[in-house]
Amino acid sequence: MAGRTPAPEPLLTPAEVAAMFRVDPKTVTRWAKAGKLSSIRTLGGHRRYRASEVQSLLEGAEQKAEPTSA
Repeated sequence: MAGRTPAPEPLLTPAEVAAMFRVDPKTVTRWAKAGKLSSIRTLGGHRRYRASEVQSLLEGAEQKAEPTSA
């Protein structure tokens, strides 16, 4: 059907993102303030993070953490 809008992208709370990275939720908020992660503000002023962006950041962090073989 021509008039359909795409499904909204899933959004994550700071606690959900923090659990994925195994850090404190305040650290996630600091990342957003530093520009390392973009956030969306809800009408109530709470931060939400795009799941796709968090996943790509997580994959990049995992690649850096892997030891290189010599």
